[in-house]
Amino acid sequence: MSEKMEGNGEQIVDVGSVVEAVSADDGDAPLYNVESLCMRCGENGITRFLLTLIPNFRKILLSAFECPHCGERNNEVQFAGEIQQRGCSYSLEIPSGEQKMLNRQVVKSESATIKIPELDFEIPPEAQRGSLSTVEGILMRAANELQALQEERKKATPETAEAIDQFLVKLQACATGKSAFTFILDDPAGNSFIENPFAPSTDPSLTIKFYERTSEQQASLGYLVDSTQAEGTHEAPEGGEAVTTHQGRREPHGSIGASAGHRAIAQSNSSEISEALFRYTAPEEVMTFPSSCGACATKCETRMFVTNIPYFQEVIVMASTCDACGYRNSELKPGGRISEKGKRITLYVKNVNDLSRDVIKSDTASVKVPELDLELASGTLGGIVTTVEGLITKISESLERVHGFTFGDSLDENRKSRWIDFKARLNKLLSLEEAWTLILDDALANSFVAPSTDDLKNDDQLASEEYERSWEQNEELGLNDMDTSSADVAYESTNTTKT
Repeated sequence: MSEKMEGNGEQIVDVGSVVEAVSADDGDAPLYNVESLCMRCGENGITRFLLTLIPNFRKILLSAFECPHCGERNNEVQFAGEIQQRGCSYSLEIPSGEQKMLNRQVVKSESATIKIPELDFEIPPEAQRGSLSTVEGILMRAANELQALQEERKKATPETAEAIDQFLVKLQACATGKSAFTFILDDPAGNSFIENPFAPSTDPSLTIKFYERTSEQQASLGYLVDSTQAEGTHEAPEGGEAVTTHQGRREPHGSIGASAGHRAIAQSNSSEISEALFRYTAPEEVMTFPSSCGACATKCETRMFVTNIPYFQEVIVMASTCDACGYRNSELKPGGRISEKGKRITLYVKNVNDLSRDVIKSDTASVKVPELDLELASGTLGGIVTTVEGLITKISESLERVHGFTFGDSLDENRKSRWIDFKARLNKLLSLEEAWTLILDDALANSFVAPSTDDLKNDDQLASEEYERSWEQNEELGLNDMDTSSADVAYESTNTTKT
């Protein structure tokens, strides 16, 4: 489509020019006008695109369509930035009579699903896609869309129309604050958001969880799914039956490792077994295996290195690099067995040397700074290897990214000044104007803070205590249902054979 000028002086460009423009990192993107088809009257209308940046949130692409022939209008919000590494799930408990909670701002991306379990109600990704609204606005829009075709339903299927009328009464009661309900926003792309008015402090009514995407969710976001994960079958010869490959073979829970161990014992002697099974512990070896880039889904390489950290345990360091898009990612995984108890590490930060202490924070550890009433739930920053100074810096960057409306136009001056004051206090931690306390609470005891002395006991600023995990913590970690009976039997039989 060639470029031309409208009578009002606005320039109409082709779609390719818009894509190139929004893909660039220019700070000031102009308003683009694209001629597009109106789905109501079939004539051509104008779609306007504007790439903008929500402060402390992400790049978004605003699109607004208007047809001068029939007056049709619609608008949409799309995310111009990258898909996040993990999905996110927001759960907001709204009690009855709390009208203020209905005014919380909500960003629903085109891949997000909204659920209200009390009503068994779900807004799929294709409905209200790319919307910027409030809790009340989303519920009222859903009610209006259900109400729009009620007259036709009453003529065609009166029973269905009556059931929808009864449901609309319940939905409107939730939207007006008369009924208590739970508002769940689940986004595999990690680009959705619910405002926290108490930010940067925690909100007792709002729960945020980050999770690894399933293969189905990866496919829905446009990523390539590894076909080797599926069960494969060989084509059947003429007149014969299909033969299932070894990939689709089922093994009893917990017995795969035991079966491999039995095969190794039957085929080798003890020295060869120990050399083969424990070869990865050699400190000079870095293993490389193929993987997929988390940003562009291109095949890349992941390097894995196993090492022992003094005063801590064995850890696995994994790093990925993509030659296609330049994406880099590093992650730390604990090695060895699961600890029987959790661990709480307390560091009293008093001088500059304390800021340089090495810190290993696993993805199951929560972070607390009592002097600021700051608490980060487990999984917020993932598993990272950094220093005390680096951890505080990452916390500051994470708060700015997650709480996207802290400096928006809709924020009142009181809350805006409170956030600015908190950020100033957070920066004071690094200037060490006052001593402060850092607490890492890890239910799996996989976190670590380096001591300043050769002997851990001589470091009077560093303290750690072990505690028994609660049933709820074991349930969240999946330990209550873990079955190791098959492995226990295999180990017992192996020990008997050696004896």
